[in-house]
Amino acid sequence: MKNRSKTAKNCEKYITERIIVEKLIPGGEALGTLADGKKVMLWNALPGEIITEFQLTKSKSSYLQGIATKIEQASSSRIEPRDACYLSTSPWQIMTYESELAQKAQILRENFRQQKITLPTDFSVQTDGQEYFYRNKMEYALYYDHETAQIFPAFHQRGSHRKLPIEKSSIERPEIWQKMQEIVHNLNAQKVDARSIQSVLLRASQTGEVAGGPFINHQPRPVFPELHDTILGREYSYSPNGFFQINLLVYEMALREIAQFVQTDQVLDLYAGVGTIGLSVAADRRLTLVECDKSAYRELENNAKFTNAKTILAKSEDALEYVQPDQTVIVDPPRAGCDPKLIERFLTVLPPTIIYLSCNPATQARDVVMLTKAYEIAHVQPFNFFPRTPHLENLIVLQRR
Repeated sequence: MKNRSKTAKNCEKYITERIIVEKLIPGGEALGTLADGKKVMLWNALPGEIITEFQLTKSKSSYLQGIATKIEQASSSRIEPRDACYLSTSPWQIMTYESELAQKAQILRENFRQQKITLPTDFSVQTDGQEYFYRNKMEYALYYDHETAQIFPAFHQRGSHRKLPIEKSSIERPEIWQKMQEIVHNLNAQKVDARSIQSVLLRASQTGEVAGGPFINHQPRPVFPELHDTILGREYSYSPNGFFQINLLVYEMALREIAQFVQTDQVLDLYAGVGTIGLSVAADRRLTLVECDKSAYRELENNAKFTNAKTILAKSEDALEYVQPDQTVIVDPPRAGCDPKLIERFLTVLPPTIIYLSCNPATQARDVVMLTKAYEIAHVQPFNFFPRTPHLENLIVLQRR
């Protein structure tokens, strides 16, 4: 193994060694093995490829991480990425869309296999087919070019704090990118110091209305005007810098799937956010929604005001008394998954159906394996909420044995 160090200002370190890429792993990187047996996890690499050089981004005693920089033999699934900044925002731009969907299904199965759960083989990742320009929210850094004395939109280089100026980006809605260019033009015209701005957050509704703006360093985050969107015929209001789904067209596909399994009169929606799941699929039932974030809860109350739904301001693990044996329970937790106290409550009370939507199949699999003491998996359906990235949302429906 030969090391090649660059003495440029970024002090980048390159390692030259022939590596055969084995597979993509949960998290999205490609896995290979060095001659000394140490594992290496690489971005910009695909299964079956032969890598001869990579830029080192992290070195641990048992593994290395990096970015493939020289490819001796490319995969037949490799394509040219659309954006120069793809590693920062959407590192799977390097493969065909069909390959992306297949890899996501395989990684999902691997997440559950690690918990000794074998998922059925008859599912595929659902998508609306839109690979680009789907994100309705984006947060940009700012890059100051000393030669031109101009500010540019930027993203952080993967694996570092270095900012990369960008001239185009293909995963957010075009209205967001256009608004960002207008903001940067105004900042340059006013000769604003880029160092005074932490980032710029923008969000767009389905009708193309854009809200958001700069976050100023050492200042409270501003309150931006609310946006409105219609999901399955129901209108929701939400804050641009609050929680709201990134890809609404695919989200509606997931909600239609969820609605098929809501078969009891009583429904409990935990980790409810602004209420888009429960209100979209069960507003006509005896619905209880629980949310702990005060800002999201205010929006939840507003979205539920013309329904009979009951709203609770509490952490889901502190609202255990609302879990009852005659209801359908819906959970859409953060990436950390469900709190163990909530899992234990499910196993004690035994509601007939638990509908579990997750943005992190690894923690979902961990929770599901505990619930299989009393439940069986009745349905599995992943959704490609985040095309050209390693991320996906997965729906698991659990039925009481």
